[in-house]
This record gives sequence, structure tokens and C-alpha cells, in this order.
Amino acid sequence: MALLEVTDLHVAFPRGKHHEVEALRGVSLSLKKGERLGIVGESGAGKSMLAFAILNLIAEPGRVSQGAIRFDGQNLLEMSEHDIRGIRGNRISMIFQDPMVTLNPVLTIGTQMVETLKAHRKISTHEARRLSIEKLKLVAIPSAESRLDAYPHELSGGLRQRVVIAIALLTDPEIIIADEPTTALDVTIQAEIMALILQLCRDRDMALILITHDLGVVAEVTERLMIMYAGLCVEEGPTQRIINAPTHPYSNGLLKALPQNSERGQDLYQIPGSMPPITALPSGCAYHPRCEFATERCHVSAPDLVNGIACFHPLKADAKAPA
Repeated sequence: MALLEVTDLHVAFPRGKHHEVEALRGVSLSLKKGERLGIVGESGAGKSMLAFAILNLIAEPGRVSQGAIRFDGQNLLEMSEHDIRGIRGNRISMIFQDPMVTLNPVLTIGTQMVETLKAHRKISTHEARRLSIEKLKLVAIPSAESRLDAYPHELSGGLRQRVVIAIALLTDPEIIIADEPTTALDVTIQAEIMALILQLCRDRDMALILITHDLGVVAEVTERLMIMYAGLCVEEGPTQRIINAPTHPYSNGLLKALPQNSERGQDLYQIPGSMPPITALPSGCAYHPRCEFATERCHVSAPDLVNGIACFHPLKADAKAPA
């Protein structure tokens, strides 16, 4: 049984008095206990919107207009805000991409960690501080005791992100949602943070949803992969299968754009065009204006997701020509 199951999820925003545009257009996913899922796509694909919807954090006037989000058998969309708080930040935690936005700059690390614990547990301040130190040590922060009295600006970027991870772990969640958790860090620190997240998931049997634009990262960290484009899932399946033999032209384009897939001295590959805004989606398949394999059918009809692929002309195993 899936720990988290999202079914036919639509998120809509008003446009004018009588119209709406959809940021998510029928996204489904399932996540088992301890499973690691990567969600990849360009900016505007709907990756973060999906994470916010799962946590019931869609800001008004946006709304979930259709679908279901079931966690441990309960439909989160039917729960009260009070009941949702018992899950958000407690059984499902989120790691955001910029720790300086996540952390309050005028409160010490200890204050923020203690308040987080007290929001979800009936616990004394002394015990909350003890648990906070324990989590800081868990994420390999040196001199953990003294860090409790530090302010965010007194820590390096890498240490701040480790603090954010420690806060996410305070309540021993069953699912961690990591939204571009290393974007603000240099390459060396990025690798350390991703290795830490992977090790924590393995040691604690936590499920992970890793949202990123970096296929190289998901290849090393995740077991399953979802490729999103213009509010839709266009390909889904085992990570290594998609990395080694993508079947959707968009997935193939993302992989071709990786620096390691270009010859020395050649320009990096770039998918022509750009992601369409949700206010101006093309008819038919949203990807067809950028797709070298598009036919007239692609211009007028949108393919359904069947057997993990939403494409009328999926690529062959060599990822060079449509099947």
C-alpha cells in the first residue's frame, strides 16, 4: 500500500472574473514507505506547485480544483486546517531551497528548533533543546551545542542548509519533500548535502520526494523518476531506466543537455524554445512546439499517460528516433 497517493490533481488560479488557468493538470503519483522519488523539469513545469499542494500550502486565490491526496489512507483535501497541521511539518516535512528564506534571521537556531518541536509535541524546553542538539549532531554539524545560540547569518550556507534538514527531521517524519535543496550552494557542498539526505533516508527508512532540475542528482539519489512539463507528468518510471533509455522526447532533451553528454569543444545542447506559460498553453500536446517528432496529431490532441509515457511518438530504446 502506498504511503502517499496523489490522484488526478488539478490546481487552478483565477484569470479575470469568469476564467481559470491550471498550474497542474491531472498529476498522479504514489510513494511507498522508504521510497525515493525524483521530480524533474524546467522552471514552470509545476514541480514546486505539486509539493505545495501535497502540504495544503497553495496560496489564495489558487486552489486544488480536482483530485485527491491520500496520506496513510486519509484524504488530506478533506481534512481541517487543524488536522492538517498534525501532518504538515510532523509526519511530512519539507526542505526548501534557500535556507536564508526558511530560517528566521532574528531568532537563534535553538529558538526556532525548540518552537518547531513544541508546535507538534507536548515537551519541555529542556527536552526540546536536547532533541535539537541530537538532530544537529545527526546532520554532522560541529559544536552542535553552541550552534543553538547562533543566528542564521553567523553560519555558512552549507551549515544553514544542514540546520534546515535538522529542523525537518525533528519530528521523525515519514516523508521528506526536498525542493531544490542545494540550489544556493556551491558544487562541493551540494554533493555533501545530497549524500547526507540519501544516508538519512536509508538509515531511517524515510520516503523522499526530491524536486530538482538536475538529472545527475536524481540518478544518484532516487529510485523512481517523474518528468514534468507544463503542469503534467510526461514520463514516469524507474530512474535508471529513464536515464539510460528515455522514451519521451522531452526527457531525452533534458538528458542531452547534460554537460557530460556533449563533446569537448562543442556547444552544450539546448532544447529549442521555452516552457509555455500556463496562460498560453498550446493546443494538443503542450510540448509539440519544441518537439522534432511532432505531427499533426500532436497539434490537435493531448496524449494520455499510458504505461508511464504521455507521447504519441515515444522514442525507441536508443532514444534517437520515435518508435
